Amino acid sequence: MGIIIMILVGLVAGWLAGKIVQGTGFGIIGDIVIGIAGALIAGWLFPRIGLFIGGDIIGAIINATIGAVLLLVIIRLVKNGGKW
Repeated sequence: MGIIIMILVGLVAGWLAGKIVQGTGFGIIGDIVIGIAGALIAGWLFPRIGLFIGGDIIGAIINATIGAVLLLVIIRLVKNGGKW
């Protein structure tokens, strides 16, 4: 059951991040991967800066979305040679 929830959170977070950072859609599988990677980034980064959003499913989606947005911004900067 946990893997299904992680995939669903990744899907929602990746989709939201794609809408926030316009022009960086990667398709359904790419959005899931970006969302899950965003969740991992947020799970690593947020405790180090003392940020805690919540432990429920909504908190997980918010954390993963923020992490996915950070990841998409980094990907866009790398692809465009540092230009937005």
